[in-house]
Amino acid sequence: MRIFVNMKMALILLAMALLTLTGCHGKKASAAFEVPETFDTAKKYELTFWAKNDTNKTQTAIYEKAIRDFEAAYPNIKVNMRLYTDYSKIYNDVITNIATDTTPNVCITYPDHIATYMTGENTVVCLDDLFGDAKFGLGGSEVNFDSVRQEEIVPEFLNECMIGGHYYAVPYMRSTEACYVNKDFVEALGYEMPEKLTWDFVWEVSEAAMEKNADGTFKINGQNVMIPFIYKSTDNMMIQMLRQLDAGYSTDEGAIEIFNDDTRNILKTIVPYAKSGAFSTFKISSYPANFLNAGQCIFAIDSTAGATWMGSKAPLLDISADQLVDFETVVYPIPQFDPENPKMISQGPSVCIFNKEDPQEVLASWLFMQYLLTSDVQIAYSETEGYVPVTTKAQQDGAYLDYIARAGENNNLFYDVKIKAAQVLVNNTENTFVTPVFNGSASLRSAAGQMIEEVTKSVRRKKNVDDAYLDDLFEEMTKLYKLDQVEAASGSTDLGPLPGTAKALLYGLAGAWVLIGCFFIVDVLKKRKK
Repeated sequence: MRIFVNMKMALILLAMALLTLTGCHGKKASAAFEVPETFDTAKKYELTFWAKNDTNKTQTAIYEKAIRDFEAAYPNIKVNMRLYTDYSKIYNDVITNIATDTTPNVCITYPDHIATYMTGENTVVCLDDLFGDAKFGLGGSEVNFDSVRQEEIVPEFLNECMIGGHYYAVPYMRSTEACYVNKDFVEALGYEMPEKLTWDFVWEVSEAAMEKNADGTFKINGQNVMIPFIYKSTDNMMIQMLRQLDAGYSTDEGAIEIFNDDTRNILKTIVPYAKSGAFSTFKISSYPANFLNAGQCIFAIDSTAGATWMGSKAPLLDISADQLVDFETVVYPIPQFDPENPKMISQGPSVCIFNKEDPQEVLASWLFMQYLLTSDVQIAYSETEGYVPVTTKAQQDGAYLDYIARAGENNNLFYDVKIKAAQVLVNNTENTFVTPVFNGSASLRSAAGQMIEEVTKSVRRKKNVDDAYLDDLFEEMTKLYKLDQVEAASGSTDLGPLPGTAKALLYGLAGAWVLIGCFFIVDVLKKRKK
């Protein structure tokens, strides 16, 4: 009997060993962070915090106040802030610093970027265990400030921070895109403002606005310049149009689906309006707000976070006062193919933390990350632009509700266009979506927008945009952004058939379990005979 038991145990151990050898095929394991039992408040910690700021002094002041208040709650933690003017610069510096093991502690970034950071060894901290820790987690009992609970974070926004089934970030601010419309021009062209904006309406009105006077000026504005429809982010334009059509873009696993007939039709739709000059982009023409405010644009699509630049009474302007044209600005969600089933992108910065040798330093980083979700920080930052707080706690706070209710009281803090833009997202949170995140998803996003840019420029150069042109364009985008390598690089993609040795291990595993079952049956039968 002892020999039988030993053999059975050996087979069980063999099966477990084989299971560990076969369980990770095609996926890179992610190390879990073990939360310390206590936080050492006697030790000093110095954290680096990388954040993005568009030279907005009010936002800088909010960051600085948040740091001061956090340091008052945790006197043993010092936070050093480094400001960037562009998220791509943060991304490039993080990638560079991963190689030298000098990443920041806390970083404002995007999930697409985080997916690339994660190709390094144990770089970005998995937050799953930190979220639920009773002492230091969200709403934890030993957090030295009013920490938000997980259920108080807007679920749609929190889900955006999940990669491969695990949380690697928390949302910081959220926005979507809005269409800022010169209502006066629309009505002057003989149209009524619709309840909901459609692509057909935007294209039709834009084309109507191209009519000129005998002297070559445009009838609608009497000027030499008129670009009725300008889109800031053509990445988002293509992505949202595809989603509205339920067309392919990519799978969650990283399979590229964007090169399809729906994409062809979208690009062909743009052609006549690019040819007439009724449509242009930020990269080709410049900021939509500048043309809108000068009476040279009717439909300007940009982020809700850019609302403080939109409209003739906008508090932030990039053109001189003598160029301004007075008009009524109306704010809509982006145009839809099916206005009864709206779909719009959710975007905005998130916050991640990086692994360090000392788990106490990581815990200090986590505590500061949590502080950025407190209502004081969330409300103050959202008031600077058309952002929306990421927590229901802040959205339902009396101070935020008062801010929303005072829309139009003045053209600074209570600028009505800015507040209406934020409400576009609040009223449509359930209609928002995000694109799949994987290593290479940022490249796919760039390719999506670049196709619109290329078609628009080609039409202006009098090139023929037909199926042969689009075939070449698809191939060019695939090579330029290395999209043929994305699936192979993605940690969760299908890596093809298992090698022969792996198959042998699997067969051995199956055989081992069969033998265990046989020995078990024989053992039971022997006991019954006794």
